[in-house]
Amino acid sequence: SDIRCGTGGCPRSSNQRPLYWRTSDRDPEGKRKCISGCEIKQSKESIVGTKGPANFQNRQIVQIACGDHHSVALTKDGQLFTWGQNSNGQLGLGKGESSTSSPRPLKSLVGIPLSQISAGGDHSFALSLSGAVFGWGKNSAGQLGLGDDTDRLSPAPVVSLHQKKTVFISCGAEHTAVLTKGGLVFTCGSGRYGQLGHNSLRDELRPRLVAEFWGSKVSQIACGRYHTLGFVESQSILYAFGCGEQGQLGSGRTNNQTVPLPVDLPQEQNNDSTIKIIFAGANQSFAVSRSGENWVASHPNCDQRKKACELDLEIADRWISSNPKHWTRTKRNITKIFSSVSCINGSFLKKSSDKHYSTSQHQCGLDLSMTRQFFEKLSRKEKVLKEVESVVQQHLLPSLNHCPAGVEALRVYLILPELLRVLLKQQLGTYLAVSLAEAILKLCPDLLKVLEGWWGSMGKTMMSKHIQVWKNALSFLLRAGLLHHYNPGVKATLEVLKCLHRANRKAEMSKQVHFTDFYIKELSQNSIMLQTDVTLWRQIKSSQLQEVELTPAIFCRFPFLLDLPSKVLIYQHDAQVTKVSHQLIHHQAFTGRVGPNVFPGEVPTPVIKLNIRRTHLLEDTFRQLGATDHENFQKQLVVQFVDETKLTLVQAKDFFLHTFDDLFAPDFGMFMYDDTKTLVWFPSKPKHETKTYFLFGILCGLALNNNNIVHLPFPQAMFKKLLGVKVTLEDLTEFSSVLGESLRYILYDYTDDDIENLDMTYSITWDDTETELDPKEMGKPVTSKNKKEFVQAYVNYALNKSVERVFEEFKRGFFKVCARDVVEMFHPEELRGMMVGREDYDWDKLKQNTVYESGYHGNHPVIKIFWEVFDELSHDQKKAFLLFLTGCGRVPILGMDQIRMTIRAWHESSQDHFPQSLTCHAILDLPMYQSKERLQTLLTEALNHNRGFWKE
Repeated sequence: SDIRCGTGGCPRSSNQRPLYWRTSDRDPEGKRKCISGCEIKQSKESIVGTKGPANFQNRQIVQIACGDHHSVALTKDGQLFTWGQNSNGQLGLGKGESSTSSPRPLKSLVGIPLSQISAGGDHSFALSLSGAVFGWGKNSAGQLGLGDDTDRLSPAPVVSLHQKKTVFISCGAEHTAVLTKGGLVFTCGSGRYGQLGHNSLRDELRPRLVAEFWGSKVSQIACGRYHTLGFVESQSILYAFGCGEQGQLGSGRTNNQTVPLPVDLPQEQNNDSTIKIIFAGANQSFAVSRSGENWVASHPNCDQRKKACELDLEIADRWISSNPKHWTRTKRNITKIFSSVSCINGSFLKKSSDKHYSTSQHQCGLDLSMTRQFFEKLSRKEKVLKEVESVVQQHLLPSLNHCPAGVEALRVYLILPELLRVLLKQQLGTYLAVSLAEAILKLCPDLLKVLEGWWGSMGKTMMSKHIQVWKNALSFLLRAGLLHHYNPGVKATLEVLKCLHRANRKAEMSKQVHFTDFYIKELSQNSIMLQTDVTLWRQIKSSQLQEVELTPAIFCRFPFLLDLPSKVLIYQHDAQVTKVSHQLIHHQAFTGRVGPNVFPGEVPTPVIKLNIRRTHLLEDTFRQLGATDHENFQKQLVVQFVDETKLTLVQAKDFFLHTFDDLFAPDFGMFMYDDTKTLVWFPSKPKHETKTYFLFGILCGLALNNNNIVHLPFPQAMFKKLLGVKVTLEDLTEFSSVLGESLRYILYDYTDDDIENLDMTYSITWDDTETELDPKEMGKPVTSKNKKEFVQAYVNYALNKSVERVFEEFKRGFFKVCARDVVEMFHPEELRGMMVGREDYDWDKLKQNTVYESGYHGNHPVIKIFWEVFDELSHDQKKAFLLFLTGCGRVPILGMDQIRMTIRAWHESSQDHFPQSLTCHAILDLPMYQSKERLQTLLTEALNHNRGFWKE
C-alpha cells in the first residue's frame, strides 16, 4: 500500500482494496464533506473506511501524491487522475475548470507512459518512462521550471530537462527537485530558505544543477515543505538543505542551510544498518535503515515505483502457450493492456544504453525489431491475435488522444502497424487499418509532423515495411472490390501514404526507400477503374462536378502510388479523351447540333494536320506549327506527305523518325554536343531564334501525345527540368563525364592544399564562352571553404542559368500539347522512357509473343528458318529489324511485352519479293521462301533500306 498526505486528507493506494482518508482538522464538527474524492464523516477514530470514488471502480491505483489541497493518482492502466482544489490550475484540467471532489482524468497526458507522479503545495508533476517532465499548477516562484512565473492550467513540458534522463521528481511547497539517472540533482522554484542548494536565497525559474553534489552520484531525493534531502548511496551520506527551523535538517541546530550538508546520523553497532530509503514530511525528515526492509519492500521509492503494465516477449510467450483453461485470464490481460494506450506506448523501449531517453521529435525511442518479434509470436495463435485485434478496434483506437502533451504518445502509431502487418498476412485487420489511418489524420498538425519525422528516421528496411502495411490494406480492398464500402477509410489510408511519401522525401538519402516501393501494382490491373478515376478527377478539377463526402477516393491525386503501367494508361486515356472531345465538337458543329454563335467562324477541325514535303521536313514543320492555333495542339496528329495520297499512321511514324534525325544533326546547329557527340544540351548562345525552341517543344509534345517514341539524345537533366526536379552534379556528369569527375574530385577527393595549389577561380568556360560564376567578384579564387558553393554554381550555370531562356520556351511549347498535371505524375526516368523508349531488348520475349496467320504456325518450315536467320543477326541488325517492324528501334517503356509481332504468309509474293511490314500494327508479311539463304539475303537487304521500313 501507499499513503500520501496533504493538508486536507490522506488518499491511500492499495492493491484492489478500498481507499481510506483521514479527515481534515478544518472540520472539527464532523460535518459531511468531500475530501480527496469521497464523502467521509468524522468518527471517534478519525479514520473511516469509505467506498472509493466511482472513477476508480475496477481500477488498480499504483501511485498517489498529495499537495496542500489536491491529489493526483496513477492507475495500473496508465491513466492519471486529479481532484481537489484548482485555484492555481494544480489539477491540470485546463482553462475554466473549477475545483472538484471527484477524480477527473487528465486528458492531455493520455497516452504518455508515466513512471512517476509528484505533488507540491499547489503544483504537480508527472514523469514519463523516457524522462519527459510535465508540470502544471502554481508557478509564482518558478517551481515548474518553465523559465517564467506564470501559472499553468494544464501540463506543460519542461523543455530544459529534455534528454537529461530524469528518473525522479520531488516537490516542496514552492520548489521542485529533479534527479537524473546519472545522479545529478536540479532544483527550481523558491529559494527563500536555501532549499534549492545553490548557496543563495534566490528563486530559480529554470532547473539549475546543484553544484555542491558535483562528483557525487545522488541516488535518492526528497522534498519537505521548505527543505530538501539528497542521499549518496555510494558514500552512505545523507545531505539536507533549506529550512531548519523545526530541526528537519538533522544538524542538531535550527538554522537554515543554503548548500547541501551531511546529516549527522546516529552510529549503530550493526555495520549493516545502511539507509535504504529517505522521505520527507512537511517539516520532518526520515531515513529508513535496513532493519525496515519489510516496509521498504512495499514502499514505492525511486527504484521500486509501481508502474503501468507493459508488453514484452515473455508476455507473448505466455499468452500463446497458456492452457485453454486459462483463456479467461489471458483474455482479461489482453483487454487490460491493449485497451490502454499508455501501456502500449511504454512497451518495446530501446533500453540498451538508455537510448529511449533520447526520445524527441527526431527519435521515437522504440525497439521496432522487438515490436515485430512480439506480434509475430502472437500470430502463431489465431485466437490470441483476433482478440488483440478486437480490443484495439473497440477500446484502444477510440481512446487515442489527438493532441497529447508529449511525443511519447505517438509511439502507438509505430507499434500498431506491426500488428497490422501480421493481421493482413492472415487476411485480417482491414477495418483496423483504415480506422488507424483515420486516427493518424486526426493528430494535430505539429504532432503529425513529428510522426513523419519518426518515419523518416526509421531507415530503409523499417520504412519499407510500414509502407507495405498500408499498401497491403489498399491492395486487399482493390482485389475484393470494397473501395466504395470503406470509402472514408480508403481516403484516410491514401493520406497516410501521402504523409509517408513526404517523410521519405525529407529523409536523408541513405534512409530513403526507392520511389517504386510506394507503387500499388493492383491499380494497373484494373484499367476500367483507372479510367473512371481519371474522368472523375478531371470533372472535379474543371468544376464540372462538385466533390461531396460520398465522392470516391481519387487515386490520380496520389500519383506516387501509381506504377508505370498505371501512369501510361492514365496519360494515354486522358490524351485520347481530349482528342475525342475535339472530334465530337467538330461533329456537332459540322452537323449543326450547336448554334452558329458557339463557332461563328470556321468549323473547328477534328485533327491537327501537317502537309509536309520530304525534302523540306523542318522548314514545313516549323512553318505550319507556328501558324497553328495553340488549342489545336492536343488534337490527333495527321501527317500528309506531299505527293503521297494515302493517309496512314505509318506516315506519322516516318515523320517523327526523320524530323528528329534532322533536328539533332550537327549541321542544323540547334544544340551543343558533348565530347563524344552522343548527347546534346541547349546552347547558351543559340543560333536559332527562341521561337524555334518553342516549336521544338510542341513537336516533342506531339510525339508523346500521339504515342511515338522519338530520338531525344538529352541527359536526364532535361526530363528533370521539365518536371521541376532539381538537377545535380550527377546530371552534369552524365553530359560531360570529364567535367563532372573533375568537379567531384574538387568536392570530395582533393585536400585543402590540393585545392589551393590548383589556383582555380570562379571564371569558367562553358559552350565556348567565358563567364564569371560570381559577377560581383571577378576572378574569385576557389578555396576549400567555398568549393561546395563553386560546384553548385557551376552545375546551376551549365544546366539552368545559361539555358534559361531557350529551355523555358521549349518547356512552354511542350506543355501546350501535353497535360502538365498528368506529365508531372511521372518520375524523370519514367518520362524519359515514355518519350525515347528503352534499350533493354529481350529478343526471346519477342519470339514468345509472336503470333502467326495466313497458314503460318510455329513449326512451319519457313518460320523455323526465319528464327534461325533472326538468331544469327547481330545486335544492331536486330535493332534494325525492330525499326523495320515497328517504325522505332527502341523498346517501349513497358517493355517487349508491348510488341506483339504478327507474321503472315504472303501468298501473292514471289521468291524475289522483300519482306514488308505494316509498322502501325507490327505485322510482318513474309514470302514463303524456299531456302534459308534466300530469306537471309532479302531480309538483310530490307533492313538496310534507307528508310528503315516500307510504306503500306
